[in-house]
Amino acid sequence: MHTNYSPDADPKATFKSYIDQAKSMGIERLIFTDHVDFDSIADIFSNQIDYDQYIKDLNEVAEKEHFKLSLGVELGYQPHLKEQNKAFIEKYPFEFVISSIHFCDGLDLYNGDFFKGKTQKEAYQRYFEICLEAAENYDGYDVFGHLDYIIRYGGYENRRYKYEDHKKTIEKILKAIIKKGKGIEINTSGLRYGLGMVHPTLDIMKAYKRFGGKIVTFGSDAHYVKDYYAGFNEAMSLLKDAGFDEITVFEHRKPIFIKI
Repeated sequence: MHTNYSPDADPKATFKSYIDQAKSMGIERLIFTDHVDFDSIADIFSNQIDYDQYIKDLNEVAEKEHFKLSLGVELGYQPHLKEQNKAFIEKYPFEFVISSIHFCDGLDLYNGDFFKGKTQKEAYQRYFEICLEAAENYDGYDVFGHLDYIIRYGGYENRRYKYEDHKKTIEKILKAIIKKGKGIEINTSGLRYGLGMVHPTLDIMKAYKRFGGKIVTFGSDAHYVKDYYAGFNEAMSLLKDAGFDEITVFEHRKPIFIKI
């Protein structure tokens, strides 16, 4: 979930407004995962959050509101940023780190540049290959974010994909994530983007379970307070359908498993 510190989030999405929403729902803890994308191709992310000030503000509002707030981050991955990402994570006391891919081969997904000169199947396959490189060669995170969110973009009439078309690469990704002791985020934003699904699909979650995956978190990917916790009922149904009986939360970068 993203606050007004993320440049693509609602200016009204403050720490306090999320706390008010959480209190109204009987929720006792929040982890904010604002965007950090170094060397961003999109101008909107060119100015990075001042995390010294961010942490100060977070602690002040937590104390004032008598509410437990934890420091998380959604850190954008590109192959040349491994060391910079590592140094950033080590500098601050993050309790939870999501690794997400927003740019591929130096091209933006959002503006469509990545899709030029590729068929839909070729674009999706290249995206999964980039995810595989990240899964095999990077471990500075806790969960891999919105694994198949490539379908959000490209402007195709039918944005879905067949699991079988990319099965070999996807299953290598899942095995690499498991081998490194990392997890997967079920990201519910696809429901709000008109995709009719969460990220990733049930097929991926079943394969993750089959290979021995255990760590699964839920993320609304909210950029507006109204979307906080959105789609979690659907995410829970998918989690159960995939054969899981636990969900994961993180404290101090350590997974805690909770029976569902």
